[in-house]
Amino acid sequence: MNAWAFYDWANSVYSLVITSTIFPIYYSIITTAAERDEYVAETGQWIKVPVRHSINIFGNSYHPDAVYGYSLTISFFIVVLLSPILSSLADTIGNKKSFLQFFCYLGATSCMGLALFTGLNTVFLGLLFSITASVGFWGSLVFYNSFLPDLATPDKQDALSAKGYVYGYIGSVILVVICLFLIQVVAQTADQALIWTRVTFLLTGAWWFGFSQYTFRHLPQHGAVIKTIPKDIIKTSFRELFKVGHDLFRTANLKYFLASFFFYSVGMQTIFLMATLFGKSEINLPQDRLILTLLLIQIEAIFGAVIFSRLSKRIGNKNVISIAIVLWIVACLWAYFLDAGNPNVRLHFYIIAGIIGLVMGGLQALSRSTYSKLLPPDDLDNTTYFSFYDVLEKIAIIIGTFIFATLIEHYNNMRFAALSMAVFFAIGLIFIRFLKVKITPNKETL
Repeated sequence: MNAWAFYDWANSVYSLVITSTIFPIYYSIITTAAERDEYVAETGQWIKVPVRHSINIFGNSYHPDAVYGYSLTISFFIVVLLSPILSSLADTIGNKKSFLQFFCYLGATSCMGLALFTGLNTVFLGLLFSITASVGFWGSLVFYNSFLPDLATPDKQDALSAKGYVYGYIGSVILVVICLFLIQVVAQTADQALIWTRVTFLLTGAWWFGFSQYTFRHLPQHGAVIKTIPKDIIKTSFRELFKVGHDLFRTANLKYFLASFFFYSVGMQTIFLMATLFGKSEINLPQDRLILTLLLIQIEAIFGAVIFSRLSKRIGNKNVISIAIVLWIVACLWAYFLDAGNPNVRLHFYIIAGIIGLVMGGLQALSRSTYSKLLPPDDLDNTTYFSFYDVLEKIAIIIGTFIFATLIEHYNNMRFAALSMAVFFAIGLIFIRFLKVKITPNKETL
């Protein structure tokens, strides 16, 4: 159980360094041409507005933040195509730990490859490694999550799931502090800061690769290993996925939970992926303050995961998830009304970040453990069940990032994109309220 939870320590540095903080800021800096002064009549103040380079794709020019969003859409589309096949392979030949290792190494190597992204002329190389790092991270989670019901009884799954997230937040915060020291203290000039930023990409890959060895050493290999791979594995895998989905949606509680999970994942995961670019592009927050804010969010998320796990024992998973969704809706609406010309705009951004930090870890941990509790207790095919869970989440991200990127391209800002996510949270809230509270064999209330 400790080895399983420790993989979060190893891989969560990707989520914080590459997805949330340093890489998006670096990408924004590289794709920013200059800054111009803009007068805000309402406040009578001049503000700095970044002027961004357009990125040409097949002869057409696109907003760089939209291109970044579309690259995320591509990466999750690849994961959706691969996940059913890989989980079926793992169930068939019995070596899901080996698949976990493969995707771990793909992700870690890709993180280090981001160091080759040195300027606007190599932007597509940066986006390529960003895509493969994303595939490695999310691909590994298919197999990582499927170990949860193998290792813990239902009464321990909430705590173990939260423990993994806590490990992940602590580990990622430590590395970001190191990276921030290198960029802000060791680097003496702007050019040196960019060089040390690329060094942090190398450190992220090395951290992920190195600390995962503890997990791989102690995590058990479930099932007998069969060397022969069936010829119709692709067709069978998708047929099995659809069958599993059909079976799961026949159960009322699972149907309502998965529907809710899908819609609030559209908002939660998209905002998580695009939040840094929002702070940089819409608020023009300085790099050091933006990283510090996101760092504090991670620390807050540690407490959020623990608090929500304990709160679920008092009022149930259903009610805690509902509270978290409501707070997400508040954050989205608040982000829409942010005005860069408001002298207190940074304070408002910090408050929104605080709300997100509180609910992010708790909702992720409770979603995973709630689904694990709702699964049929006598069925050991956990990889396929969690493959469906992960595929559903990735489809949500594909839809979310595509809508977000398209609205950025259309309106040339992120405020309307943030507002659109509130709609998905609201639909998720409606579905979770249909989840019937029941008593599991271990007296745990959902």
